[in-house]
Amino acid sequence: MNSIHGNPENIPHILVLGVGGTIAGLASDPANPTAYQSGQVGIETLLAKIQESIPDAVKIVSQQLANIDSRDLSEDLLTLIGNTVKESLQNPAVKGVVITHGTDTIEETGFFLHATCGRLAEKLGKRLVLVGAMLPANAPQADGPANLLDALKWTSTAPENCPGGVFAVFAGKVCLARDLAKRHSSALNAPLMDSPNSPVGLINPSWLSRVKAIQAASVEDLPIPEVWPWVDILTSHAGARGQTVEALVGAGVQGLVLAGTGLGGFHKTWLEPLKKAQMQGIALVRTSRTGAGATVASKDELSCELAGVLSAPRARIALQLALNAEKDHKANPKSLTWQDFFARMAVLPGFR
Repeated sequence: MNSIHGNPENIPHILVLGVGGTIAGLASDPANPTAYQSGQVGIETLLAKIQESIPDAVKIVSQQLANIDSRDLSEDLLTLIGNTVKESLQNPAVKGVVITHGTDTIEETGFFLHATCGRLAEKLGKRLVLVGAMLPANAPQADGPANLLDALKWTSTAPENCPGGVFAVFAGKVCLARDLAKRHSSALNAPLMDSPNSPVGLINPSWLSRVKAIQAASVEDLPIPEVWPWVDILTSHAGARGQTVEALVGAGVQGLVLAGTGLGGFHKTWLEPLKKAQMQGIALVRTSRTGAGATVASKDELSCELAGVLSAPRARIALQLALNAEKDHKANPKSLTWQDFFARMAVLPGFR
């Protein structure tokens, strides 16, 4: 394999970070790939499966950060991933970074890395690429090897007119990591179901324009939290109760993402408890449970920040980062509010 043994500091290479997920999973019966356990295979083993297809010019260094089922993704692990990526991007020998990750929470990690490392990657002209799989490693038609190979190719040899940044590769396609969303439980292209994308190695001019527009609109990377604020998601539904809001506020929650119905409305039983929560300093963000489309200002007398087109999981990460940035920024004479930081992440150029 094209691995670098010994000291890789002065040898140009792609860093591959293993986090686990289905791509590293094993089925007890390969003929029944839906019954499997995630995070069983190490990153070196995954790379060994595609060693003959990796171009000789591509040198690889691998590191196992974790090997988990991504449904168990923790904020501590996000901090570890973010700090490792930032340090690696600043290493002149690292030409790009690939992260193997479970698909269940890959949209949260993708958005987190976009917000905390995206500007750095763009400035350095380096690509940070997330990749995973929908079938375990020992399934007869496992999609992980092809996805991983595509990610390595995209990281090392993508067209020069496509800038650095944070991307994701699945099922032969690439998208911006901030657009990444899993919208199907089992389809092989599930992690790209509602994202503007184009085939790996074939850059559609309109998609490239979107990449450049978002990069131009990006602000400096937000700090990576050492201690994450407690933010939860509330989904509005038939029979929703105000006691749910009261319980979370009473337990010490610092922010709430309201996954409302339709354009972002929520059950009337929430209104008074949410007003009281806001008066107590609880940060409120409105998004939609539909999974696509933008939220709009409501007539329900509750002033919430709008999440734009961000899904509830991505809006939650954005709110946590915004609250953390506000705390870190308070010593600045021109201190910004969490709303300022949140808007910088949620309000970006549209794409048609």
